[in-house]
Order: sequence, then structure tokens, then C-alpha cells
Amino acid sequence: MRLILTLVTAALLAGNLSACAPIVVGAAAEGGLMAADRRTSGAFVEDEAIEWKGLKQIGDALGDKIHVNVTSYNRNILLTGEAIDEASKQKAESLVKGIENVRSVTNELILAGASSMTSRSNDSYLTSKVKTRMLTENKFPVNYIKVVTENSTIYLMGMVTRKEAEDAVEIARGTEGVQKVVKVFEYVVVQ
Repeated sequence: MRLILTLVTAALLAGNLSACAPIVVGAAAEGGLMAADRRTSGAFVEDEAIEWKGLKQIGDALGDKIHVNVTSYNRNILLTGEAIDEASKQKAESLVKGIENVRSVTNELILAGASSMTSRSNDSYLTSKVKTRMLTENKFPVNYIKVVTENSTIYLMGMVTRKEAEDAVEIARGTEGVQKVVKVFEYVVVQ
């Protein structure tokens, strides 16, 4: 069990790093984890493409006016980070809405200067803590839920049952350091 926890934590941390090598490692780990995901493999790959397109388009259009994270789950987009003004926040949203096959956009950008590396490191740590607690509590397959953290706020995404959503929120809220939990779920009925 300890080995599994270590491997999952390493994969989660690798996915949060910026360098190319960790992205390759994270992508390989995600490929193995995709089997336990409720999305089709096509939706999984499409979500990755949407995230890359969104980051590129926003970066090209807004540059240093924004620090944004684009997270896609089953073609539903979550924008988190900081925008310098309301116009930049709205422009980021309109850019990702225009990407082919995007179903919806939840814009959680706040109006502020870019967060510090210390804040981003703390957010990565909180994500790892929440995911580790989800794994150890074993109330649902951990890969059903994507955890995104920005400024100590936890955003939960995924295709889940109402019970899985309740359990995930309870785990996230009970994690030390978490200030707020926001649900961005798509609810499913499992038979």
C-alpha cells in the first residue's frame, strides 16, 4: 500500500511541474491511469488538447496580463488563476469558449497580480494532500475526480455520482490548509 501511495503521489506531483521531462513522466502516468477514468479515451485525449490550445491562445492574446490554469474534464473547462483586470478575465473565457468541442466554461479567475511561486507550491502540496486522502479513504476510485488548487481553494471536477461528490467534498474540506471547496462536477447515474 505504501508503494502505491508513493507512486500516485509522485505521478500527481509530476503532473504539476513545468519542465518538459516531468510532463512526459506525468503523461505516461496519466496514460496508465486513464483505464480507471469514466471518460472515453477519446474524451481524455481531447481534454489534453483543449488544455494546450487554451493555454496557447490565452498566452498569445494576453501575455503577462494573466496567470491562468486551463483544466478540461469531459470538455468542461475550469479557468483558475489571476487576471490583471475584468477585460482580461472575460477575454480568457471567450478564447476557450471558441475552442472546438468545448461544452462549458467555469471562469474562476480572480482579479489580482500573479500568484507567487510559494503560493503555487503550497497549492501543489494541497492537491497532493487531498488526492492522498482520497486514496487512503478509498470511498471511490481516485481517478474519477480531478483536483485543482488555486490560492488554497480546492476545485473538484469529474464525472461522479452524488455520493462520490459528497465524499470528495467531505475529504477536501477536512484537509488541513484548505480554505474553500468548489464543485465543478458532472453527475452520472451508475447502474
